[in-house]
Amino acid sequence: MSTAPHTPYRVGLIGYGLAGSAFHAPLIASTPGLRLTAVVTSDPGRREQLAREHPDARALDTPEQLLSDAGSYDLVVIASPNRTHVPLARAALTAGLATVVDKPLAATATEAHALCGLAESRGTLLTVFQNRRWDGDFLTVRRLLDEGALGRVHRFESRFERFRPKPKAGWRELADPAEVGGTLYDLGSHLVDQALTLFGPVSSVYAEIDIRRDGAAVDDDAFLALTHTGGTRSHLWTSAITPLAGPRLRVLGDRAGYVRYGMDPQEADLRAGRRPDTHPWGIEDPAHQGLLGTDGASVHLPTLPGDYPAFYAGLATALATGTPPPVDPRDAVAVLTVLEAARDSAVTGHVIPMG
Repeated sequence: MSTAPHTPYRVGLIGYGLAGSAFHAPLIASTPGLRLTAVVTSDPGRREQLAREHPDARALDTPEQLLSDAGSYDLVVIASPNRTHVPLARAALTAGLATVVDKPLAATATEAHALCGLAESRGTLLTVFQNRRWDGDFLTVRRLLDEGALGRVHRFESRFERFRPKPKAGWRELADPAEVGGTLYDLGSHLVDQALTLFGPVSSVYAEIDIRRDGAAVDDDAFLALTHTGGTRSHLWTSAITPLAGPRLRVLGDRAGYVRYGMDPQEADLRAGRRPDTHPWGIEDPAHQGLLGTDGASVHLPTLPGDYPAFYAGLATALATGTPPPVDPRDAVAVLTVLEAARDSAVTGHVIPMG
C-alpha cells in the first residue's frame, strides 16, 4: 500500500515502447511536481534507450517487481500492450496506487466499468490518457463552440488517416480479440472521445469497418456515423490505407464552418525526441492554418497551441488537491460503449440505437 504522497510525486511507468518512450516518459519528466522514478521494460535495447533518455529512472524487469514495492511510488502509468491494461490497472488500484491507463482503458465497456467501480470503492485515482483532447485543432474547435462562432453545429467531421499499406509486425496487428488491435480501438478511441467531449452522448451508431491491406488480420479502415442526442451528427474516419488524406476536421454550423488539414505537430515532435520544455516544440506549420467562415467569405484562423503537457499538469494538481483527474475514466466507458455498437453495426449493417 502506498504511503503518504511525496513531492515530487514518484511515477512508475510500465512499458517503454512507442507510447511509453515517446509520449508518457517525456511528458512526465517535463512536468513540475512529477518524477519519473522507474520504468518497466525487459528489452535490452529499450533499457539502453531509457538509460540515455532518463538516466535517473530505474529499469525494472516486470510489472510485479514495481507493484510489489508499491510504497515507493505515488502513481503508476500503464503504457504496455492493450491486453495488459485491465489486469495491471486492477493490480495497481488494489495496491492503492493512483493509476493512468493509456487508451483504450479496456477491451470492453464492462471491463472498464468494473475498473471505475474498483477505483471508486477504494477512493483511488484512475484516469485515461486521452491526449488528443489537447490537440491544437481540437482546442480551437472548443473555443469556436464556446464563442458561438459557428452557430448551431449540425455536422462534425473528424479524421485520423494514414497510408501504411503494408502491415507491420507487432501486437496491434494480431487477430486475437484479447490484443484489442486494429485501427478502430486505436485511433478510433480518440475520434469518438473527441466527438463525445464536444457534442455529448449519442442516440445511434452506424459503422463500416473493413480489412483492406493484403495480409492484414485486423481492421485497418473504418467509418462511424454518430447521431448525438443534441442533434449534431459526427462522421468519423480512421484508416491505414488512405493515400490522400481528407481534412483533419470540418465543422459545419448554421452560421459558419471551420476546416483544417494536417495533424497536430506535438506527436511528430515527441517522436523526434523533442520535449515540451524545449524550443521549438509544437509549432504549427502556417500552411495548416484552418479556414473559418463561409464560401467566399472565409478567413485563415491560426490554430491554438496544442498542450499535451496539460494532462500531466492536471494530474499533478489532482494528486496534490484531491480534485478530479484531467479525464474522467467514466468517459472511457462511454467511448467503449460506442465502439462496441460500431462493431455490431458493421456486422449487421444496421443502425444501432443507444440507451
